[in-house]
Amino acid sequence: MAGEFKDRVALVTGAAMGIGRASAIAFARRGSKVVLADVDTKDGEETVRFIKKEGGEAIFVKADVSNAADVEALIKKTVSAYGKLNYAHNNAAINRGIGVMTADYKENDWNIQMDVNLKGVFLCMKFEIPEMLKVGKGTAIVNTSSISGLSGHPADPGYVGSKFGVVGITKSTALQYAKTGIRINCVCPGPIRTSLFDRVVAAIPGVEAVTLERNPMGRIGEPEEVAEAVIWLCSDAASYITGVPLPVDGGLAAL
Repeated sequence: MAGEFKDRVALVTGAAMGIGRASAIAFARRGSKVVLADVDTKDGEETVRFIKKEGGEAIFVKADVSNAADVEALIKKTVSAYGKLNYAHNNAAINRGIGVMTADYKENDWNIQMDVNLKGVFLCMKFEIPEMLKVGKGTAIVNTSSISGLSGHPADPGYVGSKFGVVGITKSTALQYAKTGIRINCVCPGPIRTSLFDRVVAAIPGVEAVTLERNPMGRIGEPEEVAEAVIWLCSDAASYITGVPLPVDGGLAAL
């Protein structure tokens, strides 16, 4: 698998930390040139320095995925820097309403969350796909949904709604481009040890203990485990797979 990624170009959004950072590092370790995008310049640049220290090649581009001009500029900078786009991991997401009941949900929080989590995935694919069509066979997009995009939970209806939307747009777009050589899938992480999970734990007392008890594997996942699923979905080993929401969740989807 490692050889096929050499000298190819991967774009990762939400790459400053967590799953996005792990994904960017995983692409770089396999020889890909990586473009990291995030609104967090400090941590994004730190990830680039880490990749370069390991001998990889990467650049950081500050971009808000909810802004069409930012995303268009991001794709142009990617192609300008490296000449093409082979892989994209559209991972950027936020959580604005942890523990808030639907009747109390602030409209602005809802709109911002949908803009980043769902519209952001749409905008990324909108500008990524034309460049991937120029490359053709072997290109791949992986969007980050969530186990919350497969089954509802009461912690945040806005987040759940946005992540169900990511699964839907992934399936629809995968069908549209199935014969072009672009494969489009999504990963659906369960509880993963990230800053987002830490915020949920801080906001809802006892949630970590309940999560551990309910999870069939009895543990919280690591960002690197999601990154490996992303790499596999982009690889030739997954060449006959498109339109799939892949749980990376310790077995929760099987309950």
